[in-house]
Amino acid sequence: MIRRNLKEIQKMCNGFGLKKEYEDFEIKGVSTDTRTIKEGQLFIPLIGENFNGHRFLRAAINNGAKASLWNKDEPIEDIDFPLILADDTLKALQELAKSYREELNVKVIGITGSNGKTSTKDILASLLSTQYKTHKTTGNYNNQIGVPLTLLSMDEDTEMAVIEMGMDNFGQIENLTNIARPDAAVITNIGEAHLDDLITRENIAKAKLEILKGLKPQDLFLYYGDDSMLKKEVESLASNYNVKTFGTGSSNDFQPEVIFVNEKGDSFYLKEPSSPEFFLPMLGEHQVLNATAAIAIARYFGISYENIKKGLLNVDKTGMRNELVKCKDFTILNDAYKSNPSSVLAALNTMYSMLGYDQKIVILGDMLGIGEEVVSMHKDIGIKINPNEIDYCLTYGEFGKYISEAAKINFSQDRVFHFDSKDELVKKAKELIKPNALVLVKASRPLEMEDVVEGLQK
Repeated sequence: MIRRNLKEIQKMCNGFGLKKEYEDFEIKGVSTDTRTIKEGQLFIPLIGENFNGHRFLRAAINNGAKASLWNKDEPIEDIDFPLILADDTLKALQELAKSYREELNVKVIGITGSNGKTSTKDILASLLSTQYKTHKTTGNYNNQIGVPLTLLSMDEDTEMAVIEMGMDNFGQIENLTNIARPDAAVITNIGEAHLDDLITRENIAKAKLEILKGLKPQDLFLYYGDDSMLKKEVESLASNYNVKTFGTGSSNDFQPEVIFVNEKGDSFYLKEPSSPEFFLPMLGEHQVLNATAAIAIARYFGISYENIKKGLLNVDKTGMRNELVKCKDFTILNDAYKSNPSSVLAALNTMYSMLGYDQKIVILGDMLGIGEEVVSMHKDIGIKINPNEIDYCLTYGEFGKYISEAAKINFSQDRVFHFDSKDELVKKAKELIKPNALVLVKASRPLEMEDVVEGLQK
């Protein structure tokens, strides 16, 4: 984590107003949350729509803060405590992270995409850590606050950093890539997420391609080459980056060939003469593409195939993404972190490929942020659920009812149920679940479908 005296911190974040007697005070790390702040950290109070961190300065001090940034327009309490003033504490946090990143001898890989970026990040970090001291984004720290905090939590001797970059609209990836200054960039794919704001997939692609603005000439840019729309957008750019593609199509630079997929994971190799057989203990054929992207980056940074094979076996996965939860008599496939049409279809294909179960049930909730065609997209999912593979379909939420509505075209009425209450959904699911069942739980994050997972576990 960052360790600097306050005089250095003030310069790095373009702050001002620090009293001279505090200049030599050293901070060890930063925090924006008084509930988790640690002894000796710099408190950075942020202002949002429903909160103002400046109201919690005394809590920060009581919990160990050594100093604090402070928005110049906020009233300052009559307190003897080191404060660095800033025009905007969020921008100061971002400037501090940018300065810190530039001071370190670290290679940064930026990853964005509509689906798969978290899994790709987890896989790549595992591969790189076989030869380098590696740091990665944790949890959902992939936004305008999370990326700076991720960079500032790096140790000074970090050699590789895998930074996930998320966005809701234009300009956000550009800001993040200018803070992180990646040495390589990856776009995993372009899906339907964020259509509410960006309207078209072409606009989503343009927003994701902002990641290139942080790259230097000849740096590696890797993207999903099977997407013709994304490929067209990339080719329209005048660039001298080292551009490579991955995907199943024969024109890609990195092309995987699946050997088998089962509950234990995926076996595959790359279509190149020197590729060994790889095994990835993650669920779903779509994870092979994520692993292929990670392998391409790892090879670029000199990771041997032998270490790649080892790294794939030790991936530290982020929770609620294709996570198998073993219960007493049945198994839950917990994919409750996010949802959009592409990721739901991938989850369904994973369900179909998992053999040895006596019953399969899907529990699906709303897919949010997918634009004006939200109703038809939910109906399309319902139509595509295979009644020969799935025994029951249970849905929840305002739009989830359209999944059920369409599923009844192929399923009998007694195999499809919609609920407006999670408690009622869990109650019905418990009535239906038989021993040795596999149950998929998936919806967009605001629906908090982990409540359903916890209810079923009880």
